[in-house]
This record gives sequence, C-alpha cells and structure tokens, in this order.
Amino acid sequence: MASDDYDHADPDRAGQLHHVELYASDLDASASFWGWLLGELGYEPKNDWEGGRSWRNGPTYVVLVRAAAGGDFDRDAPGLNHLAFHAASRGQVDRITEGVRRRDDSAVLYGDEHPFAGGYYALYCEDPEGLKVEVVAPEE
Repeated sequence: MASDDYDHADPDRAGQLHHVELYASDLDASASFWGWLLGELGYEPKNDWEGGRSWRNGPTYVVLVRAAAGGDFDRDAPGLNHLAFHAASRGQVDRITEGVRRRDDSAVLYGDEHPFAGGYYALYCEDPEGLKVEVVAPEE
C-alpha cells in the first residue's frame, strides 16, 4: 500500500486501529510532547497545518488538533481513559521513561510501582493535557 493510500481503509487490516484524533487546549505544548513521543515510537510527521499536526507509523496515524472550546480533560469521566502503544523492547520503554522524566510537560505515573504498575513491563505517563499514555514492552 502506498503512503498516499494510508488515508483510506485497508481491507487486510479490518478491525485494526486506523487513526486517533486528539484535541488539545494548548496545541504547541501538546505537539511538542506528542511529536517527541511518537518519534521515539517510530512515527514520522504526516501533516502540519495552522490548527494541528499528525504523525504516522505505517497505516496508523495520530492527529492532534487545537480544541475550539476550553475545558479540562478528565480521564475518569466517561470517554477516553488512555492510549497504549507497543514498544519494541524493555530498553525502549526505559529510554522513553527517562525522556519523560527529563521533560517539563509530562510526568511518569505510578512511579512507586514502575515499571510493573499494570502487572507487566510498561510506562504510564501523562501528556500535557492530562491524558494517560502507556508504552508496553514485549515479554522477554
């Protein structure tokens, strides 16, 4: 499938995630975090426009758009709680964790239980809007 075809469905991937669209109250802060994190996970920039950005990894892409209305994100309210990404290794989870710890716009969650807060090897962190993000390592 050509990269231009990624905006369309691939019948061989029926049921798999096509894309996720996130809204941000502070587009610049969120784009900085998501651009860094997605780059660490192998995503490449897809589009960049006045009100948003997107990144893709194969046929899956993440879109970040400036929210039209304000308000605080509440992952405990009905709706999205978190996004979880596959990592290539425990080492990649560790590198991303250290990167999150160095950033001013995100925080490692459940630090006292890290990296087994969910019962398996993973990073849990928050993006600048308070959305929980998980990066899950394979079994080794």
